[in-house]
Amino acid sequence: MNHPHRNAVVLLSGGLDSMVCAALAREAGFGVLALTVDYNQRHRVELEAARRIAAELADRHIVLPLDLTAFGGSALTSDVAVPKGGVEAGIPVTYVPARNTIFLSLALGWAEAAGARDLFVGVNALDYSGYPDCRPEFIAAFEDLANRATKAGSEGERFTVHAPLQEMSKADIAREAARLGLDAAISHSCYDPAADGGACGLCDACRLRAKGFAEAGLPDPTRYTVP
Repeated sequence: MNHPHRNAVVLLSGGLDSMVCAALAREAGFGVLALTVDYNQRHRVELEAARRIAAELADRHIVLPLDLTAFGGSALTSDVAVPKGGVEAGIPVTYVPARNTIFLSLALGWAEAAGARDLFVGVNALDYSGYPDCRPEFIAAFEDLANRATKAGSEGERFTVHAPLQEMSKADIAREAARLGLDAAISHSCYDPAADGGACGLCDACRLRAKGFAEAGLPDPTRYTVP
């Protein structure tokens, strides 16, 4: 399903999921317009990871500053501690209020301006830490919104929101990274990295990532900082 001369806006956080998502957009024949939001997140090292990934996979990369610490409300945007005791039921404190809605809205704005009609987001509904904005219903609702909210949509140019990792486990995603020939070591997933950028190994993101590589039977390329 190649799309000659078609671009897609891909949300690129710097994590493994967004890296695989960008590579899948390329494989599908899209030019990649990568959008990274610098929301003053606690794990700022992920912005460097996003730059490394974009250098490999993107045709254009925008890092957009949007300081969500002004709102707070999350362990990633305030000084609330990141939980290290294991993945628990319910919506964790690392949930950032309305994050994917905010980010997809920014991606939609760039897509319409750039003439792109496809958005890619690496959300995942299986191993997804309980975030409501990673669910299939959310993606479908945002796609509907995109087509009602825009000049392009009202003129019959439909937007499509692609979530190719939606039904994948973290093991599936690790395998997909290997199949695509990606260097997973340049991605960053940890919510609470050490000063040297090493992963903590204990937060939900680290646990899910490590479990993914283990279940896929692949070596874990993550650099951990052992306390």
